[in-house]
Amino acid sequence: MSTTGIEGCSWMMNSTQELHCLKADALKGVRILPENQSAAAAREAAACSLTTLDSTCTSADDVVLEDQWLIDANLLFVGPKIGEGAYSKVYEGKYHDEEIAVKIIQPGETAKEVAKRQSRFAREITLLQKVQHKNLVKFIGGCKKPAMVVVTELLRGGSLRKHLMSQRPGRLDLRLAVSYALDIAQAMDCVHSYGIIHRDLKPDNLLLTVDLKSVKLADFGLARELTLTEMMTAETGTYRWMAPELYSTVTLRHGEKKHYDHKVDVYSFSIVFWELLTNRMPFEGMSNLQAAYAAAFKGTRPSLSEDLNLPEELVFIMQSCWAEDPQTRPDFAQVVRMLNSFLSTISTPAESSAVVVQRQMVSKSLPVSRKLTSKFSAKEKEVTNGSPNLPNKSRRALSVLFKRCLFVGTGERLM
Repeated sequence: MSTTGIEGCSWMMNSTQELHCLKADALKGVRILPENQSAAAAREAAACSLTTLDSTCTSADDVVLEDQWLIDANLLFVGPKIGEGAYSKVYEGKYHDEEIAVKIIQPGETAKEVAKRQSRFAREITLLQKVQHKNLVKFIGGCKKPAMVVVTELLRGGSLRKHLMSQRPGRLDLRLAVSYALDIAQAMDCVHSYGIIHRDLKPDNLLLTVDLKSVKLADFGLARELTLTEMMTAETGTYRWMAPELYSTVTLRHGEKKHYDHKVDVYSFSIVFWELLTNRMPFEGMSNLQAAYAAAFKGTRPSLSEDLNLPEELVFIMQSCWAEDPQTRPDFAQVVRMLNSFLSTISTPAESSAVVVQRQMVSKSLPVSRKLTSKFSAKEKEVTNGSPNLPNKSRRALSVLFKRCLFVGTGERLM
């Protein structure tokens, strides 16, 4: 594995996995390879060419990095590229002998691009210093010189997007798919509790742990803190996952300022959830812009045809989250409770009969009071009567959810 010291000294792993500084002419683009390296290995190494960060030098003086998050550039090394976006490139790296992911924000070519990317870097660093959660990619630190760099933990499982594509045409196991959705909802609940909107929730920004059992949310480049008075940029995010209210009702004018809130993330979650359950691309057959237009102005949503055989309770959650009116969408705390309620009804292969018997004994020993039952019945009628156009399938799913919440004791909080 070849690496590059962030201050400009290029490095390469030799056969004993020790770091050795290469000759100075390597900094000029001349690759110095071990004598015993084969031609095939040389070609592979050339494909993972050394990255000199001096070429991306820029300043971001408005960023305030607390001491605990300030990366020592002399100890940071950059290896092969593992991802790339519109504004940044991501590499494997090492810091204090810890494997990490290094995101380098590209500086931009025009004054407008430079300002925009510096602002994006400042926003991401500021928010990452505030928020920590088990389902958020762990922030290790950052630095502003010689480049705008964000350092996080390295998740070997790769992106959710790549994982889903590797499973097609098959689907994920239902329990695993819902478990992933729960991880995402918990991460978003934490983010929203800090008054932050992510604005770019999609499978590319969700990373898997090496055992493929958990999902973590990444990339806060478009995130921002929510205020009640400030106008925010419309059409922020990725078209296929963007909420309808992010668009102008007149035309799709990029950069227009609008009022919207954290419920835009709830809509994006619903599209990701649909992907987890179906392992299909949302709005198949449409371009990104066509998908955005159909969702915003025609009320189009991903297919929920019966041949997909999706559980009614999960269909209800999705439909609630992608509702046209943002105010009727649940918040993520509610989504977490609904997903937990559904998971509690799915038996795992490893679940023993003793656990099942124990659950039955608990349910019998703790009968639900008539008062609480009556309260839930009234609440169920209130919700369904307030939605006269709710499909029968969704009404049945809603009824099941109320009953489950009553059983598991989460109902009062769910209201």
